[in-house]
Amino acid sequence: MSVTALDAARPYLASLAQDLTDLGAIRSKPWAQAFANVPRHLFVPSWFEQETDDRGITVWREHHADDEEDLEAAYRDVTLVTALDPETAEQVAPDAWTGIPTSSSTQPSLMAGMLEDLGVSDGHRVLEIGTGTGYNAALLCARLGSTAVHSMDIDQDLVFAARDRLFDAGYNPRLVPGDGTQGYPDACTFDRIIATCSVPSIPDAWVRQLRPGGVIVADLALGIEGGLVRLSCGADGLTRGFFTTNGGRFMPARSDARAYPAQARPERAPATGSRPTQLTAAGIRTHYALRLVLAFHLPDAELVYYSDEEGLALQLQRPDGSWARVPLAGDNEGTVTFGGDEGLWQRAEEAWRWWTDVGRPAHDRFGYAREFDGSAYAWHLPGGARWQLPT
Repeated sequence: MSVTALDAARPYLASLAQDLTDLGAIRSKPWAQAFANVPRHLFVPSWFEQETDDRGITVWREHHADDEEDLEAAYRDVTLVTALDPETAEQVAPDAWTGIPTSSSTQPSLMAGMLEDLGVSDGHRVLEIGTGTGYNAALLCARLGSTAVHSMDIDQDLVFAARDRLFDAGYNPRLVPGDGTQGYPDACTFDRIIATCSVPSIPDAWVRQLRPGGVIVADLALGIEGGLVRLSCGADGLTRGFFTTNGGRFMPARSDARAYPAQARPERAPATGSRPTQLTAAGIRTHYALRLVLAFHLPDAELVYYSDEEGLALQLQRPDGSWARVPLAGDNEGTVTFGGDEGLWQRAEEAWRWWTDVGRPAHDRFGYAREFDGSAYAWHLPGGARWQLPT
């Protein structure tokens, strides 16, 4: 690591650690010291930022930390996209591409919140799922020592690049390429597991490799919405906990090192009617906790944006082709149009009414449990209402 570059970055490291402390993301001195001493720019030497070019095309513009202005930008509290899907990426300028992101360096405040929620202590062995740039692994090494940190990533090239960067920073954790949802390849157990990719449910392998009393911090993607959970494992195999105050939204775990598989979309049912509704697109977009409740009630549905000649709308849709949508703006904001199963939007309204009737609880008022047989459910912590979830 260049001493000159590190010296130039030191004020930004100190400023980032202080900003994260002021935000409340960092809540303890050891993590403040880790963020103040691990140089993010070493792990993110280049990244992509989305912008609209002179032709009106939305592109990913490449930036480099060796540029003086970009060095400071590397220490902003934002997620930095570090790789694009080669199946969709197309270079449209010397430093600009279109495409879908496949890897990133997570927003530092989110990283800090997750690391604090992990609740590590000296001597704990940690497994990280999703090595990515290696920055999070470096923070763990700074806190626990290299021998305590294990990390996996599906992308072998990312693992090799992260290993080199970690070595340059003075760390030597155990890194292996592989599908992290299948667990660490060696027959060992861990005190803590942290995932920097999203999963639809907690994998069996993680539960098997977690010591009794151990903790998992991971991002659950539940269709319409998801969130970060902190779970503890009991001796009986029951893993339970709660949604944290952090929002999550990591890129999904994938089985292909380079790209996400193309998602098959069913043919949408023809429009069958419309009617007034009190559940609006503005209400859904504004309230993260409401979207989470919708995910509990409609576990097979997804929420997407829909655009046609009438404008932009928010659409619920299911694998059977049923859909229902409400406009984002205009005179018809209080009107839902639907196709297929009319009950789709009715169930969404029922979820909204339940959430409203119990006082609009925030997302950290909900628990999540995974039974020893793999079944999973969420529940309202104060009231006990329970929803079975897919596994």
